[in-house]
Parts: sequence; structure tokens; C-alpha cells
Amino acid sequence: MAWLVLLVSAVFEAIWATALGMSHGLTEPGPTAVFLVANVASMLGLGWAAKHIPIGTAYAVWTGVGAALTVTYAMATGEEPISIAKVVFIAGIIGAVAGLKLVPAQPGRRASADND
Repeated sequence: MAWLVLLVSAVFEAIWATALGMSHGLTEPGPTAVFLVANVASMLGLGWAAKHIPIGTAYAVWTGVGAALTVTYAMATGEEPISIAKVVFIAGIIGAVAGLKLVPAQPGRRASADND
């Protein structure tokens, strides 16, 4: 459950990052409201997940997935140009995030069913 919450909070991270860009320095009310709500949801999810997943791993997954989704959205909407190199490096980020999920818990760290 913790990994699912972490991934959902990473989606909210991508939403608030995108809304921040659309807010023109927090001067546009609509995108600013989306930024604020998504930011709070994202932080709450990250905070909860970090109670069950080591913070280094949780933060790396949260930022990696959020960054990959943010740049993918920007490319899909034409805000940012698409290139093969970007696609390869985004795939690398996602591969690294998947790898973090596969790494076993550290010795001494209590593994729980919440980590799945």
C-alpha cells in the first residue's frame, strides 16, 4: 500500500510542478489553486509513505516519477520538444525507480506488508 500511495503522490508532484509553470509566478488563480492542492496532497502522500519506505528510497522514487511525468506531459503538449535522448533518459529514470522497488530492505529495517 505504501508504494501505491507513493506513486499517487508522485503523480500529484507532477501536477503541482506543471501547475506552477502555468501559474506565471503564482499570479494566475486557477493554476495557483491547482498547485496548492496538488502540493499538499503530494506532500501528505510522501510523508505517509516515508513511514513505511526508507526516506531516501521514497524521495528518489517521488522525485524520479514526478520529473519523468512532468517532462513527458510537457513533450506531449508541445511545451517541450521531443527527442530520442529525452525518451531514453526518461526510460532510465523509470528503470531506476523500478530497481529501487526490487532492492531488498536493509538489514535491521523492519520489512512490512505495507512495503508492497
